[in-house]
Amino acid sequence: MTDRSAFQLDLGGSAWELPEAATTFSWDYADGRDHLLALYEKGKKKQWNSTTRIDWTHTIDRDNPMAVPDFSDSMLGPERWAKLPDDEKGQIRLHSMAWQFSQFLHGEQGALLCAAKLVHAVPQMDAKMYAATQVIDEARHVEVYARYLNDKLGMTYPVNTHLKTLLGQVITDSRWDITSLGMQIIIEGLALASLNFVRDYAREPLVRSIVTYVMQDEARHVAFGRMALRDLYPQLTEAERSEREEFVVDACYLMRDRFLAQDVWERLGFDVAACTERVTRAPETQQFRALLFTRLAPIIKDIGLLGPKVTKAFEAMGVMPFTQLDIDAQSRRDEDVGDALDRARLAEVEAHTAATIAHGRA
Repeated sequence: MTDRSAFQLDLGGSAWELPEAATTFSWDYADGRDHLLALYEKGKKKQWNSTTRIDWTHTIDRDNPMAVPDFSDSMLGPERWAKLPDDEKGQIRLHSMAWQFSQFLHGEQGALLCAAKLVHAVPQMDAKMYAATQVIDEARHVEVYARYLNDKLGMTYPVNTHLKTLLGQVITDSRWDITSLGMQIIIEGLALASLNFVRDYAREPLVRSIVTYVMQDEARHVAFGRMALRDLYPQLTEAERSEREEFVVDACYLMRDRFLAQDVWERLGFDVAACTERVTRAPETQQFRALLFTRLAPIIKDIGLLGPKVTKAFEAMGVMPFTQLDIDAQSRRDEDVGDALDRARLAEVEAHTAATIAHGRA
């Protein structure tokens, strides 16, 4: 056997940085960090084709896209909601769903661009390799949401101003860790909680399958951000960590306030100011806003950014208790629910095949 070590040459240092392009070449091709390489293997194995894994032939009820029971809408109040004719209720449900999934779509395009940026910006080769698997994940998510909005709901809303502001910040910042922190931790962490709500409460099969399979991918993306930043942040100075804390606080308030859906009220002809005030004060909104942080709060603690500034903001938002949640357990559930849905889908196909064969023999 040839001694490979005899051919190890001096590669000219461990990296080549190109600041003007926010790019770093890594010349270190040796084995990387075990936890990131394991995530890279998982990312390769978990690739899927949205054309075959999702049943796009399913017809949805556009008046109730999530197939949820009737509810007292927090925008109008229970009394006014009860008096609305069914067709107006259907329009509110349809537009609300289109607005929400449009923001998912725009966020996924942002994640696609951020993942591509991380491939060339992160300094370590193991992180570049995993980020490459995330690029195709995000392209698939853009495809899925765009197809659902175009083919099933028949409408798409523009990007919300709050989300647009944060996307611009994380994509243009030259520091790769800010891109990862803003996208993989904050935007995707909050999106996971929002998707969790849809997955657990929607009864419409197509919607549930879309969000369930997307969540399997997103759980890996958040894990990547955790691993990369957890390794980096202990090396930062106190001033650098303080700056990251300020970014987290500003981004959390920005993302929390984006769920007021003013675009929907304006398009439907309602008084936007009155609706925004009612939504802001509604108990349902307060509860939903808090639940958004069930994924983000423990991650912020895990990566070492639960300092005084973030603690003060989380206490003001009433989400500090969520910092004690087990994020790994939540991620395992995301995997398990997706696997269970696959098993149920396979069992349905097998049962249909068996019935067809039995009918042919009769």
